[in-house]
Amino acid sequence: MTGPSVHGVDVDPETRCAHYHTDRDVVAFRFDCCEEYYPCYRCHEETADHEAVPWPRERFDERSVLCGVCETELTVPEYLEAAHRCPSCDAPFNPGCRAHADRYFETDGSVE
Repeated sequence: MTGPSVHGVDVDPETRCAHYHTDRDVVAFRFDCCEEYYPCYRCHEETADHEAVPWPRERFDERSVLCGVCETELTVPEYLEAAHRCPSCDAPFNPGCRAHADRYFETDGSVE
């Protein structure tokens, strides 16, 4: 990968990790606490030396979600509106990531 660095456990070139490694697990999230990308919250828990802080709502206009296939960085609204596909390369994203949305960015509890 030539784009942003992605930290975690056994991260492959398309941001899959030891915890999530299906063909659709190609998204990494930037955490507010360290400004670093991780494929999942479990990778952050296992490799960072601090508590995770999700991306804050007041920074949603900043790019904080990375497509591991084409390295496009998205804002949270772009990611949420993308219908589980990269708007740049059309790679499918895992819809299951929405189940942990509150670990990656501030939510109001109504993430679709």
